[in-house]
Amino acid sequence: VLIGLGAGFGGAWVMRRVALPASGLYPIAVLSLAMLGYGVAAAVHASGFAAVYVAALVLGNSALPHRSVTRGFSEGLAWLAQIGLFVMLGLLLSPSRIDVETLAMALVAGLILTAVARPLSVLASSLVQRMSWQELTFISWAGLRGAVPIVLATIPLAAEVDQADLLFDIVFVLVVIDTVLTGPTLPWVAKVLQVARRSEPRDIELEAAPLERVAADMLQIAISPKSRLHGVEVGELRLPPGASVTLIVREGQTLVPEPRTSLRHGDDLLVVTPRKLRDATERRLRQVSAGGRLGKWIGADPGGADRSR
Repeated sequence: VLIGLGAGFGGAWVMRRVALPASGLYPIAVLSLAMLGYGVAAAVHASGFAAVYVAALVLGNSALPHRSVTRGFSEGLAWLAQIGLFVMLGLLLSPSRIDVETLAMALVAGLILTAVARPLSVLASSLVQRMSWQELTFISWAGLRGAVPIVLATIPLAAEVDQADLLFDIVFVLVVIDTVLTGPTLPWVAKVLQVARRSEPRDIELEAAPLERVAADMLQIAISPKSRLHGVEVGELRLPPGASVTLIVREGQTLVPEPRTSLRHGDDLLVVTPRKLRDATERRLRQVSAGGRLGKWIGADPGGADRSR
């Protein structure tokens, strides 16, 4: 875990301070950092899986340049990995090995997981992050679905552990049964427990790209229908001195803004800010997006005090 944290935070620090020659290199760099975490952990005989998971978790939640490019690359790579994963699982599974005894063992294991092990593990997790009993019940009911438990069951196969084939078959049957029985009921259970809610759009989407020659960053901001930036004039943003809105893209047309230019839903803004003022600029934009013209007093930024004055 420590190696993964080092690769994640250290890699994010480096990525924000380098200027690669092409935007397509940024997702490759992020992937390389995650692989570095796995390689270092494996070299010192630690858990490469834990390291790469933590490193990717940190990198995925960090403010990196060209996040949209990296996100698209990661999604494509994830789909490719899933395709290869299911092909591999199909090659490993032998339906002829699954008999009545295997089915019975899978049913018993599933009953213990659903009634005992899973509720206890969810309850233990709630000690770190408080949740309502409805949320705890829903998470306990969600169960094991997808290929991850099956993939983990292939590790004993690779290590040639005794009765690894039986373990793999039991896990496979268990996941299939859990998916068939609990999967279709999830929307109904969520509705009964009142934990279902419609997805809410973000107020603004913000991307960043480095401008190394002038030690600045160019921020790309998309104003969503939820944002209260609609109707606010550019001059009313009161960005930190040195930061400015350089371009507005509206309905496919570019517009060089003036102080009296009003922003609208659906606009894309290009904001250039000195790197040392980037955090203050982002905070100010989020404040106005949450509170409108009175963003300094309404909808204060949850990340900390306003330092954009």
